[in-house]
Amino acid sequence: MTNPLLSTAALPDFAAIRPEHIEPALNALLPLAEAALERAVGAQVAAEYGALSAALDVPLERLNCAWQTVGHLNAVANTPELREAYNANLARVTEFHTRLGADERLYDKYKAVASSPAAARLVPARRQALAHAMRDFLLSGAELQGQAKIRFAAIQERLAELGQQFSEHVLDATDGYALYASAEQMAGVPDDVCQQTRTSAAAEDQAGHKLTLHMPVYLPVMQYALDRSLREQLYHAYATRASEFGPADRDNSALMTELLQLRAEEAGLLGYGSYGELSLVPKMAESPQQVSSFLRDLARRARPHALDGLFKLVETLFEVQIRPDSAPVWHDSVRFYRIERERPQGGAELLGQFYLDPYARPGKRPGAWMDVVRSRWQRPDPQQTTATLQTPVAHLVCNFSSPLVQPDGQVRPALLTHDDVVTLFHEFGHGLHHMLTQVDEMAVAGISGVEWDAVELPSQFMENFCWEWSVLSRLTAHVDSGESLPRPLFDRMLAARNFQSGLQTLRQVEFALLDMRIHTEPDAPARIQALIDQVRDEVSVNPPPAFNRFQHSFSHIFAGGYSAGYYSYKWAELLSADAFAAFEEEGVFNAETGQRFRREILEAGGSRPAMDSFKAFRGREPSIDALLRHQGMAG
Repeated sequence: MTNPLLSTAALPDFAAIRPEHIEPALNALLPLAEAALERAVGAQVAAEYGALSAALDVPLERLNCAWQTVGHLNAVANTPELREAYNANLARVTEFHTRLGADERLYDKYKAVASSPAAARLVPARRQALAHAMRDFLLSGAELQGQAKIRFAAIQERLAELGQQFSEHVLDATDGYALYASAEQMAGVPDDVCQQTRTSAAAEDQAGHKLTLHMPVYLPVMQYALDRSLREQLYHAYATRASEFGPADRDNSALMTELLQLRAEEAGLLGYGSYGELSLVPKMAESPQQVSSFLRDLARRARPHALDGLFKLVETLFEVQIRPDSAPVWHDSVRFYRIERERPQGGAELLGQFYLDPYARPGKRPGAWMDVVRSRWQRPDPQQTTATLQTPVAHLVCNFSSPLVQPDGQVRPALLTHDDVVTLFHEFGHGLHHMLTQVDEMAVAGISGVEWDAVELPSQFMENFCWEWSVLSRLTAHVDSGESLPRPLFDRMLAARNFQSGLQTLRQVEFALLDMRIHTEPDAPARIQALIDQVRDEVSVNPPPAFNRFQHSFSHIFAGGYSAGYYSYKWAELLSADAFAAFEEEGVFNAETGQRFRREILEAGGSRPAMDSFKAFRGREPSIDALLRHQGMAG
């Protein structure tokens, strides 16, 4: 059997990968990584940055790429067979990476590198990568001994298992719900949604309209349906996903408690007072207290108060070209593109490539995200004297309503709401950060090595263009007439943009404060709901019903890497609003401003502190004034 996960081709063969390929691939790749580790810690590899990278990073990246490919498919094309194979091997991969990060021999090798005179002569990107490596050894338990080290490893394995179970429960609760509504109940809902839900019901030999909890159906029904009882039914189902109000085998209550207990224990083993303190070590914010003060200050101030078009904007601002490309994909709706730049001497230079997976479907995790396929890297080659440049590749995943096949067989194009467009711009901002980097050190190229509370800067920055008439008028078209968005309608949208912005800010503050409190207060695992109620009493002016269990599907903090870091959305929003203010001051399509943003933010990646990159672009530290003005809360 030819195993596509063992291929050394530049791109994964997604169409060929099957669940039965996973275990044999890991049976081959894990021993190679083990052998590379043993070689790296041995006397034959010098305590020198380049030598360590050549010996260790290539086999590790090959293992990581294969496992990331499996993880991506598990998120966007989930099947019982794939889930079983993924879960069966999750512990093996987790155990290896935990052991790698805590290997005392490798840590000693890196300490020797860091203390050598040659360390001061490393290029800035490598110095930053080395500093991150030393920090990460400490956070991975490299200085723990005896039972503490054994317990730390067991915690990492259990956390990975619990996070996966949490995600599966949310996915299954979302996919497993259906409500069949009559035509009368659907009064007020847009025609395209009615047609889509009627088609879905008919496909199951059901009368009426099939309503689900996926965003392309849930949001328009909640926003436009005139039937209040229908909205109530759908809201109750959405707000209680994966909770005690549903099937017991999908209830995340016990998982949340155990996740918080284990995170607190992990922090204690590493010498921190709480997981909140541990989480902030690689971030811009300095302490949980600083985060809480920022959020409460924001709450105090808030309380009173299409694809071609996107590509053209990016090409104009950043002097690049986006072209269709070809590669094996996991679904026939997925598209593949390349980003190029003209060389001064002529010819196109490949900067990066990306997969675009825009539409919702069963077996696909809800939400939208950007993920890494591979990073930019001067890849060492033991057989050659020079390294080979590896260009970055990204996944851009959304869950928009898909094109609809009408009764006459004609395919009606997918209709994107303005919120969909904002989401697309957001994820493309992440993609640009990953793909336009000019840093050749993998550990700090693109989004790698960027402080977690600054990684949302480019994505939220891109959202602002969705509110510019000069941009929106170019990328909108009526599905039938082809006419662009009427200016009066845009003016009404703009006037409504900040409607309830204070409430939305308070909602984000509520989530972020809860996140920080449950990760810093010792008794939090046993009183999650009580803490939620306290936070709502403090900041909320429109509390949800008592049955609301949003935390049971709050994957960001329980399974998505934002634990004790959800505040970063508002933190980065401050940075992005101030960055976009430069375009407002100098011209939305000002090429010089665009080049400065590309050079100082996008190309720099994680090769220097995010604050240094921001100041290099803006000429000063960020100010909260632009954020308040953008959200209509200035003055």
